[in-house]
Amino acid sequence: MAVLSHQPSALQVCGLRTEPTAAIFPLWRRLAGSLLLVLATGLALPCLAQTATAAKEPSRSLTEWLTRMHEASRQRAYQGTLVVSAGAHTSASRIWHVCDGVQQMERVETLTGAPRTTIRRDSDVITFAPDSKTAWVEKRESLGLFPELLRTASNAIPEHYDVRELGVDRVAGHLADRIEVVPRDGLRFGYRIWAEQKTGLVIKMQTLGAQGALLEQVAFSELQLNAPVRMEALKRQMGDTRGYEVLKLTMEKTTAEAEGWQLKEAIPGFASMGCHTKSPPLGGAEPASLQWVFSDGLASVSLFVEAFDPQRHGPEKSAVVGATHSFSQRLDGHWVTA
Repeated sequence: MAVLSHQPSALQVCGLRTEPTAAIFPLWRRLAGSLLLVLATGLALPCLAQTATAAKEPSRSLTEWLTRMHEASRQRAYQGTLVVSAGAHTSASRIWHVCDGVQQMERVETLTGAPRTTIRRDSDVITFAPDSKTAWVEKRESLGLFPELLRTASNAIPEHYDVRELGVDRVAGHLADRIEVVPRDGLRFGYRIWAEQKTGLVIKMQTLGAQGALLEQVAFSELQLNAPVRMEALKRQMGDTRGYEVLKLTMEKTTAEAEGWQLKEAIPGFASMGCHTKSPPLGGAEPASLQWVFSDGLASVSLFVEAFDPQRHGPEKSAVVGATHSFSQRLDGHWVTA
């Protein structure tokens, strides 16, 4: 059970059995870049530990499998249609991805819901909302966009997960190796992952809850490998803000301790990946908020802290969509969301 404290008082924020993509949308901007957050592998929240059945020795270790998938996303140009299913919610997007060996660029265009186009160049992100003619500019440290899985500097993933190899399957017209990543305790979800056989690129992934229940699925319905995606074209699109009001979201690195916060009990395997304060664009009515991110290498949890506002915040609340859980409550003069 995680306990967050703000000096000098302490109050339980979440027992991690309650809650975007997904990690939780920033409190000051729940829509900007929501698809990119959904493409992350989901939150680490308690579920019953899954028991792996007897199987032959894997041909690759878990680290080898994940490293291969991670490198594939950095070395391939591709484009395709990605479908995300979580509970009764389904969304689709068109993706163009390219890497020149140094920089990575990606364009994501929603095909369902409100039209949004998000273009990322490494940590620089701009999201175009054509309905409002607004463009949101921000910096986001990459925490592992699908299909990039590894998130921690020191790979402790095998301490908390096992791997099972499930044979070969076909996804979006491509042969894929299918593996299952099985948690060793009840603090994590499990995953089934389909990796394109020749390249190792992840083309489908399922998030699994108790007894292997399917919580969420991300999969390409159509995929072109080695696609003619040009980085220069994406750069031009990223810089073309004609006709849009450009709003810049400010993010400053900090530490939780410097802001007066600490975890009173660490969660096994989850390390702090960074802490930032975020401010709305100039003229925005909302005050700055704090985001503190944790990861075990596959899953992530974000804690968001902002000043309590009785006009916007009420009693504690929780929500669940697929593998995404959020839980919010008041802590002294603050509103905290996990």
